[in-house]
Amino acid sequence: MIYFIASICLQIVCALHVIRSGRNQIWLLFIFLFSLLGCFAYVMLEVLPQHWNNRHVRTARSQVVGKVDPERAVREAARALDMADTAANHIALGDAQAARHRYAEAEAAYRKALSLGPGNDWGTQVKLAAMLFERGASAEALRLLDAAPELSRGSEWDRRALLRARILADLNRSAEARALFEDVVERVAGEEARCHYAAFLLQQRDTRRAQAMLEEVERRAKRMDRTQRAAQADMYRWADEQLAELRKT
Repeated sequence: MIYFIASICLQIVCALHVIRSGRNQIWLLFIFLFSLLGCFAYVMLEVLPQHWNNRHVRTARSQVVGKVDPERAVREAARALDMADTAANHIALGDAQAARHRYAEAEAAYRKALSLGPGNDWGTQVKLAAMLFERGASAEALRLLDAAPELSRGSEWDRRALLRARILADLNRSAEARALFEDVVERVAGEEARCHYAAFLLQQRDTRRAQAMLEEVERRAKRMDRTQRAAQADMYRWADEQLAELRKT
């Protein structure tokens, strides 16, 4: 009985904190639905991160908030845009929409940002090219990339090169795409480039090279901690499934 009363009191305290602090009220449902577990999640992921500058806490919080309130970033970007109609705020909205895989909305936001900016915003132009590619307009995306000035080798060059390789693959320019993938995969941080290359190789029916890529992803993933893997859980799950199929055959 004491345990039950204590849990009810804790739920009430957490609920009052949600209301008084102006946090998203979907936490109320989470708190009352899951009782002590909901209260614990709220305290750990919503209250304590204000005081703890911990990478793992921040990552865990962003993952839970992304599930509990997936529209939060979009709402915050839209609210900022209501306050000031600037290119930077349109870019932030485009980024938030792109993260939700709303490529048409992200494209519109990036186009608006480019129209408001001073010109020569090549970073936003590359983001626009990525949205066009995701929407299937690969030819237009490639034209935008070609219009951007050449960069010296570095992380931004690699990011653009990976996008270009994917676009070339979509345009059936397979030889160019493969050469560019091979050039990029060893330099780009993370496993995204290897997974995209493996997907391309599978389409080309080069299962031997695809398996080698995916086995490299598997080896590197084993050296990562749970937080690092969780950030791209869907990608690693896809890689595991594809590798398992290849090993069967």
